[in-house]
Amino acid sequence: MTPKTPIRKPRADIALLLEGTYPFIRGGVSSWVHQIITGLPRFTFALIFLGGDRSHYGKQQYTLPDNVTHLECHYLMDTHSGEKPRPRHGNQAAFDAQKTLHDQFRSGASVPPAILHRVFSDLGRPGGISREDFLYSKASWEMIDDSYRRFCTEPSFVDYFWSIRIMHAPLFQLADVARNLPEVNMVHAISTGYAGLLGAIVSEQRGLPYALSEHGIYTKERKIDLSQAQWIHDPTDQVSGALNAQVGYIRQLWIRFFEALGRLAYQRADPIVSLYQGNRQRQLQDGAPEERTRIIPNGIEPINFEAALAARPSSIPRVLGLVGRVVPIKDIKTFIRAMRTICDTLPDVEGWIVGPEDEDQDYVRECRELVASLGLEQQVLFLGFRNVHDILPQLGLMVLTSISEALPLVILEAHAAGLPCLATDVGACRELLEGGSEDDRALGVSGAVVPIADPEATAREAIRLLSDPEQWYQAQRAGLQRVKAFYTLDSMFSAYQSIYEQALEG
Repeated sequence: MTPKTPIRKPRADIALLLEGTYPFIRGGVSSWVHQIITGLPRFTFALIFLGGDRSHYGKQQYTLPDNVTHLECHYLMDTHSGEKPRPRHGNQAAFDAQKTLHDQFRSGASVPPAILHRVFSDLGRPGGISREDFLYSKASWEMIDDSYRRFCTEPSFVDYFWSIRIMHAPLFQLADVARNLPEVNMVHAISTGYAGLLGAIVSEQRGLPYALSEHGIYTKERKIDLSQAQWIHDPTDQVSGALNAQVGYIRQLWIRFFEALGRLAYQRADPIVSLYQGNRQRQLQDGAPEERTRIIPNGIEPINFEAALAARPSSIPRVLGLVGRVVPIKDIKTFIRAMRTICDTLPDVEGWIVGPEDEDQDYVRECRELVASLGLEQQVLFLGFRNVHDILPQLGLMVLTSISEALPLVILEAHAAGLPCLATDVGACRELLEGGSEDDRALGVSGAVVPIADPEATAREAIRLLSDPEQWYQAQRAGLQRVKAFYTLDSMFSAYQSIYEQALEG
């Protein structure tokens, strides 16, 4: 009698696939992940953390809740050493499938399921395309050489060759992660990119339900990063009348790579969740099937901010607060420049920058130097990480000068604590301050929206709100009503509980 194969007990209900966030980095996405885990205690979670260079991540920033049963960390920039190259032919059929995949990306069409299955099955597997085959085989060399000759518009084959190798190396690590992932009943990626691709691979290989949530649009944020990346050298002799004349082929290649990762995640995931209508439209433009998309706004628990609301002084504090990480995407420099104009009109005003400073030391130094050069050392203070409940009652206005946001929790928290907000016109900020639905808009504005990187507009609106108590208190009332009516944790938890229940029971 043949013995039965033992049934492997799942390590968790849901594997959360996390790229560069929880539990090692604080911020909006990490706070949201912690909320989901603690707010849905009936489910168990395995955490799969993907990072870049392990030296960029310090100690764990969150105590894991009891319903987290597993945590594993993988660093995609870890180098492999000690292997000795040797000649290899490579699996020509597997490389042909990869070529078909790339052709589908160039055409903009969805990848046929059979090709997707073949590529994901072959990736990193002996007999498919192993890491060694990709690095050293004749078939790999011929594929790279052919693509260079057919598509590359820049003269350096060396740059192209090494870009392709660096770009694809993490994919073999993801294949190993997928094969060794603990037993779970579904996967939930909190972005596209590498985490989203891992979700697609696991879902395809194991037949698991796959949910995808995007706070910001990963592809858009990577485009911003890549447009400013100094490690990519655009040719200085490029002459063209095209719109992208100043964007070299290698830089465009990286952008298209992350676009392709997003499309693979969208093709496999169901549902595909965004925070607000603007991001949903961007997902549709980037290839998400409309019938699988849905909107679930972030939420908070207003009762948790009643003490902060009660602690507000009777007068409006002359303090502007920027609560966020000191990193370029938050555009701290625009806040500092706006403070120079504000202080010229309201000399007793202070600006508090409240957030961790350990992610980009060069940018932190530049911000501090800007404060000194503008003579604002006594007015602009760097407070580091603080308990937001202690900070909110001391502020007269919450300010976000970010160049990219999704649906920032800090605005919801400020509103629940009775604090109007001023924010750039990014992400869901306009909906949060002016209303989304007709009923929401009827509540009135709860602050002001300004253009990106416009310190004069930021200063003008800040001065208006701080100088006009009637408008300030009207904005306070609208914010309090808005967050209680449309942005509570209960509604968010209910939506995700439904997603998990349908996937696990189905």
